[in-house]
Formats: sequence, C-alpha cells, structure tokens
Amino acid sequence: MSVLIADDQPVVLRGFAAVIAAQPDLTVAGTAADGVQAVRLAERTRPDVALLDIRMPRMNGIEAARRIIEAHDTKVIMITTFDLDDYVYDALSAGASGFLLKDVRSGDLAESVRIVARGEALLAPKVTRRLIATFAARRPAVPETPGLTPREGEVLRMIARGLSNAEIAAELVVSEHTVKTHVARLLAKLGLRDRTQAVIHAYETGLVTPHRAPER
Repeated sequence: MSVLIADDQPVVLRGFAAVIAAQPDLTVAGTAADGVQAVRLAERTRPDVALLDIRMPRMNGIEAARRIIEAHDTKVIMITTFDLDDYVYDALSAGASGFLLKDVRSGDLAESVRIVARGEALLAPKVTRRLIATFAARRPAVPETPGLTPREGEVLRMIARGLSNAEIAAELVVSEHTVKTHVARLLAKLGLRDRTQAVIHAYETGLVTPHRAPER
C-alpha cells in the first residue's frame, strides 16, 4: 500500500516517512510540506492512504483532504498535535477516516494506515470517540434519515460506539459477513462514504448521544 505524508514540520515528516518505509507492506508515495504540494502529489501518485497534518501553510489539511478525497479513491488520516483540535470534526466531515496525534507510536501509526486502507474507520482510541461526540453534539440535530430496518439501526448504533464488525457480530450472534452486509446497506441507504461518516450521522441525528457512547 502506498502512503502520502504531508506535514510542515520536517522532523515529523521525516519520522513518519521512516516508519512507513520500514514496513514490508507499505511504501512512501511521497512527502509534502503543505496542502498544495499534497494535492499535487496525490494527483501524480494516487496513494492508497494520505497522512495529512491539519494545520499547514498555503492550504490546510482539511481543504487538502477534501480535494484529494473528491478526486481519488484515497483514504485520509488527519494528523494533529492537540487532542482537542477544533478542526478535527470538520476534517472528519470532509471525508477523513480518522485522525492521529503526532506523538503516535510507530507500531500504532503503521497499523492505523492498514486499518484505514481496509476501509475501516480509525475510531479505536478513546480520545477519537470523545472528540466525535463533543463536536457532533455542537452541531444542530437534523431529522433522522428514514429507511433503515430495525437491525440496520441497531448496527449503526454499534458502529457509533466504536465496535468493530467482529464485536458487532458477537453481540448480535451473527456472522461477520452478515454484519458487513448490514453495514454496506445502511451506508448506501444513508448516502454515506464510510464508517466514520456513519458515526457522525448517528450523533447528528440524535440516534446516538455522547453519554450513550462509553469509552472502552
């Protein structure tokens, strides 16, 4: 899997690139020092995953993420220094699959890339769930989108709690394949890109509220 990395801090950029290059199943598609370079590099290399710093000169990571996601089938992970960055929610709404703090451990960085490349949301860290709950709660609720079956609604609530397909299957006593089918159908019905967008939708519509999404 190819990975594009963009950060305006040279030390972070070199460090992340070294970690990715050291993985047998990952390659560095290229590095960029700002959002404009990142968008241009993504156009040339079409990476599987892009690691984008939220705060960069010329074009911030949110706008870069939006343009990259619209133009390519690239998954985006946002990078931030602060675990309460006011831009995190907007980044997720722009289509990012999750975010990481810059002090992430090497092993977690590589595994996060793999998780997102598989099409899963990077929602495991408790701080991520806290941020989504916090920022989604600030947004005005909109009428819940109709059309989901009771089981699909149940699966959506479990996704919003941060459960994986395997964990959902265990709770519902069904196969992972059945869960994947439910997830695919509810995403299609709601017109959502991925699991991260499903989490945001669940909070925004009031299907799930922050106090009902306990940290695990």
